[in-house]
Amino acid sequence: MPREQEQRHVYYDRDLKIEAYNLSGIVQKFPNHFHKFYVIGFVEGGRRHLWCKAQEYDLTAGDLILFNPNDNHYCAPLGGEILDYRAVNIPPDIMERAASEITGKPFVPHFTQNVVYQSDITQSLGRLYDAILKGGPRLEREEAFFFLLHQVLEDYAAPFDEVEIIQPNPQIQTLCSYMDEHFSDNITLDDLLTMTSFGKSYLIRSFTRQVGVSPYRYLQTVRLTRAKKFLEQGVPPIDASDRAGFSDQSHFTNFFREFTGLTPKQYQRIFTDSSTGTSRNAPVGNTGYGKREER
Repeated sequence: MPREQEQRHVYYDRDLKIEAYNLSGIVQKFPNHFHKFYVIGFVEGGRRHLWCKAQEYDLTAGDLILFNPNDNHYCAPLGGEILDYRAVNIPPDIMERAASEITGKPFVPHFTQNVVYQSDITQSLGRLYDAILKGGPRLEREEAFFFLLHQVLEDYAAPFDEVEIIQPNPQIQTLCSYMDEHFSDNITLDDLLTMTSFGKSYLIRSFTRQVGVSPYRYLQTVRLTRAKKFLEQGVPPIDASDRAGFSDQSHFTNFFREFTGLTPKQYQRIFTDSSTGTSRNAPVGNTGYGKREER
């Protein structure tokens, strides 16, 4: 499919504090990565092969996708088919607050499966997306959001103390914490070695096996997450790139688009009301307080 037919719409709901996005006509492969937020999505059209936490899935229209924070995954088209996809990204604090309101007790959800084939819940997700897209009344959007979460949590989630979650060993956790804190530094493999009893080859293999991504990919994903926060705050992309620790603006832009499908400028426009113009391949919307701005 020509790139001119690709469409990438992203909307931010300032009341719900979640992102809703739609990808259509997409043939792009997405490399191995993870998110720091929950993802609830579904395939509207096309077929995809998904790898997630050492499991493989063939996805078709009507399949529901559930990602916890830090669930590493990647995907590619099947048979050259284009992808149509809708999803919402939910920050952990928003998810935990909503889950606690739904259950009436402190509750940290964990999705017990990543793919649900031919799920009726996709209809609820579609209704939430449509309510955000049209800038519907706040009550309509809140109702759709809680109705969706109630269905997902009831059928496919368990609190952390009721599901076995294999954590990396303490030395690997130390490395993750160090990169989370020192993401903007020029971290080297030797720096990481000083915090473990490992050799270089074993560190890389052990980290990748336990975390699901390599140390470099982990660091770049943390940097990407930080850069997104800077962009949301109005920091110019060139400064966001530098603050997040990327080596140069070109590398930052290419990496950002590879993992999000958007350029940094296009992503930033989701959170601003005064920007004008955008790539014809990546329309971006900004929704909040019942107002919709689509470019």
